[in-house]
Amino acid sequence: MFKTKLFPFFIAFSLASLNIFAQFQPVKAPIGGTQIFPVSELREGMRGTARTVFRGSVAEEFNVEILGVIPNWIGPKQDMIVGRLSGANAERTFVFAGMSGSPVYIDGKLVGAISYSFPFAKEPICGITPFEQMISAVETAPSPRAASAEPRAFSYAELLSNTWRPDLAGSAVARSPFVSGFSSDSRLMAIAGQTFKPIATPVTFSGLSQKTLDLFAPELLAAGILPVAASGGTSGITPMKPANADTLVGGDSVVVHLSRGDILIAAAGTVTLRDGNKIYAFGHPFFGLGPTSLPMSESHVVTVVPNANNSFKLAVPDSMVGSMTQDRATGIFGMLGETPRMLPVKIRLTTSRGRMQEVNFESAIDELLTPLIVNAGVSNTLAANERSLGDSTIELSGEITVKGEESIKFARRFAGPQATGFASAAPAIPLGALLRAGFDGLDVTGVTVNMSVSDSAKTANLYRLATDRIQARPGETVELAAFARTQDGKIITQKIPVTIPKDTAPGALSITIGDGNAVQQNSAITQFIPKSAAELIATINRLKRSDRLYAVVSRTNSGTIIGSSEMPNLPPSVLATLNNDRTTGGIKPTVQTILTDIELQSGEYIISGSQTLTIEVIR
Repeated sequence: MFKTKLFPFFIAFSLASLNIFAQFQPVKAPIGGTQIFPVSELREGMRGTARTVFRGSVAEEFNVEILGVIPNWIGPKQDMIVGRLSGANAERTFVFAGMSGSPVYIDGKLVGAISYSFPFAKEPICGITPFEQMISAVETAPSPRAASAEPRAFSYAELLSNTWRPDLAGSAVARSPFVSGFSSDSRLMAIAGQTFKPIATPVTFSGLSQKTLDLFAPELLAAGILPVAASGGTSGITPMKPANADTLVGGDSVVVHLSRGDILIAAAGTVTLRDGNKIYAFGHPFFGLGPTSLPMSESHVVTVVPNANNSFKLAVPDSMVGSMTQDRATGIFGMLGETPRMLPVKIRLTTSRGRMQEVNFESAIDELLTPLIVNAGVSNTLAANERSLGDSTIELSGEITVKGEESIKFARRFAGPQATGFASAAPAIPLGALLRAGFDGLDVTGVTVNMSVSDSAKTANLYRLATDRIQARPGETVELAAFARTQDGKIITQKIPVTIPKDTAPGALSITIGDGNAVQQNSAITQFIPKSAAELIATINRLKRSDRLYAVVSRTNSGTIIGSSEMPNLPPSVLATLNNDRTTGGIKPTVQTILTDIELQSGEYIISGSQTLTIEVIR
């Protein structure tokens, strides 16, 4: 009898205990005053609401029906919720680019962020990233990006190249180049739209011409950037706006900048939740950058453009209110009031008509995105002020400043119909190498580019080399004659005196006259692994210029190359020690030892090519 009377008490106590225990489960804990709806409690047919901005700056509600949950779709232990949207606006636009991050609620509890879609879908079916997973991506304090664990090798061919394009294959930012997942001529287009894709991130460009966007379209699309608008306007670099209670709340439109100033690149999405000064958004990666620092701004939406392939919103950035600090697989995370770290870029141009133009902007700092943005900025400055067809000559100089290190200095001259493309790559190549090296504590603080343009192009090709003698003694000067032919057939002759070093031993010597690219690439040292930022910077600053001729005296010898240093004339005992059966790697034998290396004075024409002849040193 006693047990029977106590049974209801035990039942009530057990239920109360379970309720108390459930309150301590992290998935149900309130975040920013909002309860989180666990994925485990979702059922097919549940109905809720979502919020996003269709026009202006005020979020509107629409309906969401839960269709099911796909386990492990986003990644291991990262599920995706499938839902169907309804409501006047949602049925007009379907799932659109810029909706990423729109919060979904059931019974007032936050389920997650709309973040995936079916391209070419005939119904507004969406994928929803559970908010539990968005929290886990940024639940620990942001840490600075770690330095590269292994030293990276650099080839002289890449550092001396006249063109630059990012290597996006296998990188964190590499994503499907088109919203459908396939190029227009792919045979797989027949099955396009049969898998969920992350909702494309619409990016507004300002200060970049359509021609520049077309030039860099493959890189922009491969990096997951969907250009939706381009205009000639500019955007000032404004100070931080203090946040208030209405700043970036759930459903608001948010913009993350890749650059701002005279060149504006801004990516639009939607806020999922604000928790104090913490901002959760997107529900899928922006670029997958991990720890980062990018300006985060309020924005207003001009309109949502319905599109059969992929609808998108046109969003205009407003005041900067903080910084995006994390870019992860399940969303982005930002902090209100935190100042972002950007790279100042200044471009000065003296046009072919004698006018001065100056472009100033700030770029995101990333090993792939920063060179791409700087490259596009230089190219656009030239394209906006100079002709696009015909020959021209561009003289370019500038520097890349690094905190606590020597600056990288570059000075080049380019001529011909491809001069604009070559000039825009000149600062991007060393900048990309410096950022890609990943040295601990490396802090690039600014980029300055100075250019002047003339409409004519004077180029020639070195085709013959002659000498006044075939024998010489140490210390004597040999007179060389270099012959170059211009594009119109004119022959240019240049006298080049070369002095044989006084301590040169008897034997054959090779004398090469050639432009910097040809001479450097013919060197025994073809690549090197820098041990520090200082060594990499020093090597870049020593690179030979493609617009100059060099006289290089060399001979066949026994020696070795260690890193980027050549060690000629080593005794046999040292060579035997370095090249023994118990070690391998780190060194390689050299057959050409450079005795003297002279940079020749530049002339009216840019001469390319190389020629080599041999003389005999006698006593």
